[in-house]
Amino acid sequence: MPKPFRYLEPTFFAGLFDDPLLLVRVRPTGRALLFDCGKMHHLAKRVYTSIDAIFISHAHMDHFMGMDSVIRHSHASPRTIDIFGPPGLADRMGHKFSCYDWNLADTFWGNFRVAEINDDGRIASTLFSGPDGFAASRGGERSGVLYSNRHMTVTSAQCEHRIPVLAYKVEEGAAFLIDDERMAEAGVRKGAWLKDMEKLFHDGVMEGNPVRHLWSSGEEVEERLEPDAAALYRRIRKFEEPASIGYVTDIGYSEENMARLEGLVKGVTLLVCECAFLASEQTKARLSRHMSTADFNMMLDRLRPKYVLPMHLSKTYQRGSEPLYQEIEPPPGVTVLKIPDRLTPRPIMESEVPRPIALKS
Repeated sequence: MPKPFRYLEPTFFAGLFDDPLLLVRVRPTGRALLFDCGKMHHLAKRVYTSIDAIFISHAHMDHFMGMDSVIRHSHASPRTIDIFGPPGLADRMGHKFSCYDWNLADTFWGNFRVAEINDDGRIASTLFSGPDGFAASRGGERSGVLYSNRHMTVTSAQCEHRIPVLAYKVEEGAAFLIDDERMAEAGVRKGAWLKDMEKLFHDGVMEGNPVRHLWSSGEEVEERLEPDAAALYRRIRKFEEPASIGYVTDIGYSEENMARLEGLVKGVTLLVCECAFLASEQTKARLSRHMSTADFNMMLDRLRPKYVLPMHLSKTYQRGSEPLYQEIEPPPGVTVLKIPDRLTPRPIMESEVPRPIALKS
């Protein structure tokens, strides 16, 4: 598979039958975002310590039980981890923290900041303070973008699984790109001044700031002062659609769900999406609010991602996943990606445990 991303590096830490676990590395920062956290004991500690934000679709066990592992590997780090999810998530996190004794909590311990995303767009915040034994304090409310920096933005849409379930989209930030043809048409010449403009771009202060640039008419080149760097950039920039990743799991095929997905992830570069049942069990899929391959194909026809990674296949089909891939029929321009059936380590039996060795009698 080619690498269509400039800033993002997605890794799916699960097989087709494992609990969904999508890690998105933000290359320029080296930090990561995690989407869902079911069974995840196979992740290295350095993966845990790189996570800045976690996005929970819903609190079914196979999407949330790994939060205990996150807490274990991160609670004593002096930083704040942001956790996003549907209404009720803060209470669930509070119950997780209250399961343990924190009498040895220290002043350098980190915090967990939980943001509950309501259907009307309100985002309610609760902080669990490590130095205070993860006591909860309610924060304020806000609306808008969930999480962002200059390299990416995360947004969401609430879908239905008989409970609220969140689908997410990560979109790369705009890159500083120059169009040679547009530069030539504008009479603008390349030079070291482009570095100054690029710095203004990345600092987010182009609007209203002056920049000196080279201009020519024929062979003669002169330096000019542009009072608004943003206006000059608009004349010479190259237009490129930012790459994006959609994460969708545990939703039924309904017109309301599809309409919400169209508003969020239509045309994304990579769609990581559940496909739980084969077409022959579409009735079972509809009753359990999951998608069959028939539903999946209809969804692909509407959303048209560049790549799609089917995941979270029902364990009913553990004998093999080939029928799933045989039934997926992507429309033109959509490439289906295949992953291993299983990635998490096999559990061991007592007969495989080494016996203690007697050293002294």
